[in-house]
Amino acid sequence: MFTHIAYNNEILGGKPHILGTRLSIEFILELFASSATKDEVLKTYPQLTAEAVEEALKYENPTHLH
Repeated sequence: MFTHIAYNNEILGGKPHILGTRLSIEFILELFASSATKDEVLKTYPQLTAEAVEEALKYENPTHLH
């Protein structure tokens, strides 16, 4: 279901994170909760893709459409 989200006990203590990064889903969601836009997040964290950010948002709430 999620191709950009990974779990690994060796990375961030097993918290779900964006594959290939040390950016947790929780952190991504906190950015949006603090009024960051998707464009701002992508510009600040160039290692992220738009698809990965969308998955993080869907991970939080699978019925939420962005």
